Amino acid sequence: MTYLTRRTLIAGLTASSGLALLPSAARAQLGLGGLGLSSILGKATDSALDKLAQPGAFYDDEDIRVGLPIVGAELDKLFARELDAAGIAAGEAKPSFREAIDNLSFSDAPDIIKQDDGGTQYLRRSSNDALHAKLQPLVDNALESLGVYSTFDSLAEKHSFIRRAGLDRESINTSVTDQGLDGIFSYIGNEEREFRKDPIGGVTKSLGDLFDR
Repeated sequence: MTYLTRRTLIAGLTASSGLALLPSAARAQLGLGGLGLSSILGKATDSALDKLAQPGAFYDDEDIRVGLPIVGAELDKLFARELDAAGIAAGEAKPSFREAIDNLSFSDAPDIIKQDDGGTQYLRRSSNDALHAKLQPLVDNALESLGVYSTFDSLAEKHSFIRRAGLDRESINTSVTDQGLDGIFSYIGNEEREFRKDPIGGVTKSLGDLFDR
């Protein structure tokens, strides 16, 4: 088995395009989906989702706060539960994002490298619909288990304007999923920028067993 030397890895990581000159065999050995980008983006995604899965995350940050598609004085409890549902879904979304990251190819690298959130932009551009489809049932389960749907149904029975406005369980799910995905991508972009500031450290810290002594 061929092992990478520290000199080979560092030379590749610090090349003109950042990671582009790693030998193909080295890229395959490292399993980084080409150029170490999947490693950086995977860590950024995991970190973002872990933060958003914390209780109150979607409420505490006004930039990503999920809003209800209806208004009214009786909605405080529903609002709080909806936010928690977005957080629960974010925490369960890692496999879906990992699958999208695994689809990165070497030909995707040039455009991704140009921007400090290029990987995030790539994910949104190429995988948004697929990720939305996978996140939606997670949101649906969370809304159901937290009692958001039952609370909404009770409100709809009291206030006829809710149904007349075309609001139902599906529209609530779609709203939470759309807003939750916006927040997730916003956080992934922030995390990606941070990891890119130290690409060598970020990529190699977990790869010590691949170096020869």
